Amino acid sequence: MSSGVCRRVLRAAGSWPAASSSASRSWITSSGCRLRCEPRRGMSASGGKGTMNVFNREMKKRQKNWAASLQDGDQYDYLRDEVGSRVADRVYDITRTFPLALDIGGGKSHIAEHISKDVVERLFLTDISEKALKQTRRGEIPTHHVLADEEFLPFKENTFDLVVSSLSLHWINDLPGALKQINQVLKPDGVFIGAMAGGETLYELRCSLQLAEIEREGGFSPHVSPYTAVTDLGNLLGRAGFTMLTVDIDEVQVQYPGIIEVMTDLQGMGESNCAWNRRSLLHRDAILAAAAIYKEMYGNGDGSIPATFEILYMIGWKPHESQAKPATRGSASVSFGDLSKISQPTNTNKS
Repeated sequence: MSSGVCRRVLRAAGSWPAASSSASRSWITSSGCRLRCEPRRGMSASGGKGTMNVFNREMKKRQKNWAASLQDGDQYDYLRDEVGSRVADRVYDITRTFPLALDIGGGKSHIAEHISKDVVERLFLTDISEKALKQTRRGEIPTHHVLADEEFLPFKENTFDLVVSSLSLHWINDLPGALKQINQVLKPDGVFIGAMAGGETLYELRCSLQLAEIEREGGFSPHVSPYTAVTDLGNLLGRAGFTMLTVDIDEVQVQYPGIIEVMTDLQGMGESNCAWNRRSLLHRDAILAAAAIYKEMYGNGDGSIPATFEILYMIGWKPHESQAKPATRGSASVSFGDLSKISQPTNTNKS
């Protein structure tokens, strides 16, 4: 893809929204056409004034860069590959071709590798980690890489026919603002398909660590990041301007030898806790106690332990006049009371 195409898609200089005053543009190169955005602590880049800053985005970038630099990093991609394939399945459920698509937080391109160029003709892939972008898997879709924070999308409005995201949005400070930006960069009648970790993710690990720290230290600190509840997701999509919403839940359960392997794999995925209020030090005796509690409460008969990942899938469409509209209130010709008569046999009189 030429740099000219990239320049037409990226926001023109001077057109950055006022809410992004806390972000700084570092560089754009015509050959690679990469954009770097670094929000300051205390305010989300997309949220404007008063946005709660829960996650340290700079820490998350370092975690993902470290994970991408591992020589054996591919062995930790099993969850992203699985969820990415399920997002791709939802793309195939829509019977149309998308001339231009955007993958937010795509990393090594875990979604695009499952999609053919007959469905998506061109793709822009963004991530906060430069090292992850350099390890993007080659697919048949012409792909252009943009180094950018998911909290601030550097694209013009009404640009993309499809936006996808897999296991990235749960680290965003201002999720309503991010969803609104996604809606803005979509063309009318464009669709957003995303997947993110839900509120019950890693509940076994969270409970075990809390009980262990209460027992050993008389209190506990958050070691597992907070996640969005499924009951809030539909409302957030609606507030962002999406219509014809679909939200569903899936659970992926992975079996591990012990709690150390769970935390090691999370680190290898770049999914370690990056909340500002996290406690960086976990004492050895607390870890040993958590391991025992984990196996006692959730362990399997063969000695392994499960780790549950609750995945929230969402689909939302940008409004367009061609889309189906709900019927006008009071225009129904059949009463709900008549529905109970459908299953009743019809009486016939024999002469």
